[in-house]
Amino acid sequence: TARCLPPGIPRANTLGLFPIQIVQTPQQVVMLYEYMNVFRVIPLNAKHRDDVDATYMGDSVGHWEGDTLVVDVTNFNDKTWLGGGAGTFHSEALHVTERYTRISKDRIDYDAIMEDPKVLTKPWAYRSTMMLREGTRLQEYACAENNLDVGRYEKILKDGVKFTRQ
Repeated sequence: TARCLPPGIPRANTLGLFPIQIVQTPQQVVMLYEYMNVFRVIPLNAKHRDDVDATYMGDSVGHWEGDTLVVDVTNFNDKTWLGGGAGTFHSEALHVTERYTRISKDRIDYDAIMEDPKVLTKPWAYRSTMMLREGTRLQEYACAENNLDVGRYEKILKDGVKFTRQ
């Protein structure tokens, strides 16, 4: 976050303060994230490509199971966290299966199953709700402007965290 890098999946869907816009066509679903100005193009009824490099947001393909969009995500790098600020790391072997179920006009239930045989001893399930906020628009996100965290973060990485007893 301090370095203004993409949050990864499923973390990008858990940052409730920042809106997400979902655009659907017959061939694909596009997810536009305000946070860090990232996006995902999710081809429908397709297979993962063989020529994809590992990335922060991974490679996504989707299909419909009734009213639920199921998204299979692979080809991650190992530079993101799985959850909020807890530091839940993963390896490049991460595989995420997401399920987006529209419950009502204003609500999508979001489920993610994370599997990583190099880090996790068993699949990890995450559940959340995405709410429609009428009138909300994506805004420009300029992370690096006035970012004071980078220097502090680099110092912590170099020196470690020092606690003092009071």
